Amino acid sequence: MIAINKLLQAVIDLSGSDLHLTVGVPPTIRHNGRLRPLDLPIVTPDDTNGIMKAITPDRCQVELNEIGTTDFGFAFGQAARFRVSVFKQKQNIGLALRLIPSKLLTIEQIGLPSTIKNLLLKPRGLILVTGPTGCGKTTTLATMINFINMETDQHIITLEDPIEYYHTHKKSIITQREIGLDVPTFEEGLKRALRQDPDVILVGEMRDLETIEAAIRAAETGHLVFATLHTTGAAKTLDRIIDVFPPNQQEQIRAQLSTSIAAAISQQLLPTADGKGRIAAFEIMLMKDSIANLIRKNETFKINSDIQTGRAEGMMLLDDHLCELYMAGRITFSDMMKCSTKPDQLEKKVKLLTVAQDKR
Repeated sequence: MIAINKLLQAVIDLSGSDLHLTVGVPPTIRHNGRLRPLDLPIVTPDDTNGIMKAITPDRCQVELNEIGTTDFGFAFGQAARFRVSVFKQKQNIGLALRLIPSKLLTIEQIGLPSTIKNLLLKPRGLILVTGPTGCGKTTTLATMINFINMETDQHIITLEDPIEYYHTHKKSIITQREIGLDVPTFEEGLKRALRQDPDVILVGEMRDLETIEAAIRAAETGHLVFATLHTTGAAKTLDRIIDVFPPNQQEQIRAQLSTSIAAAISQQLLPTADGKGRIAAFEIMLMKDSIANLIRKNETFKINSDIQTGRAEGMMLLDDHLCELYMAGRITFSDMMKCSTKPDQLEKKVKLLTVAQDKR
């Protein structure tokens, strides 16, 4: 039997982000975005089944048997916390464990501009943090909540599935509720949160129409609301929200979004050029009158132009940030192109900048 404690310690010692336990291959760690098999025996069905039973709460084992997958978080002593996904595959058990860093970072350390701090001090509005799975959305949200916690005296309610970062009370009071353990659904948690005197509400994920409606309503009624979506780019994020609603409601939702959204922050996580870590690239849209008007008129495809001209106000496109990171030598050309939304245009821009740089 493979010792789970030794594997978890290896993830910490090797500065890995994830541990994969899959029958038929050795235990594998994701390090700086790439998979690295450990020099250990191949994982057997007895290994994954034994590890599952050792770390999975009873309620989650029931869920695993009923629907074939379950998610939870657990503490590895005082060393770290892990988010765990247990699942069935080919009639065997598989596990994916994500290391949750124990240290909360600052706004500057995660690479966001300091102008974001003003956004976090707003009394109301919906702030969306988007991007693919594993791009660091949870870390970004935890950093933002920690900033509010340190700087203001507010009641912060988080709804998470599962709870990943544990926050301690600082200037603010923090109530952290886990879906499935403290409250059944995000929608129910949001509805109840409005009766608990909140100032700030974090919704771990807007998964359905009801949760999106509740989040928009909370932002409209004078709360600062944070939420995540698995989308890339501000315009696509807005389209995704609107498209969830039936056609006869979409005009109303566009009007509501135009007044409730404060910002959309989209991010990607890339390996650093030296291979020693990872770095985030961001797209930042801050709400202003011209963008609100585009949302109302169903012309979200024009938003990127407004973001590009809003650089002085703290906005930026993802490709522009990728370009900056590459020209500064922080990421490789191939990784930049993989994450680009318009690779042909970005390649031309980089060539022009490189030529101009060489002439200096």
